[in-house]
Amino acid sequence: MLGTQEIIILVIVIGVLIFGAKKIPELAKTFGKAKGEFEKGKIEAERDLKEFKESLNKGPKDKEVKSD
Repeated sequence: MLGTQEIIILVIVIGVLIFGAKKIPELAKTFGKAKGEFEKGKIEAERDLKEFKESLNKGPKDKEVKSD
């Protein structure tokens, strides 16, 4: 059975073989930017959801409508 360290080393070696040593930093930079954009989107979505829930709570309460 492979441990965590062996798996990490194996992934690094396979990555270098597939992409080459010069492309690894570029791929890491791209991945970091993508992760940052994902986090921004996640935060924005959570903020929008919170605002939406607050707007629902501020809306008209359950008032009875009387018809003539």
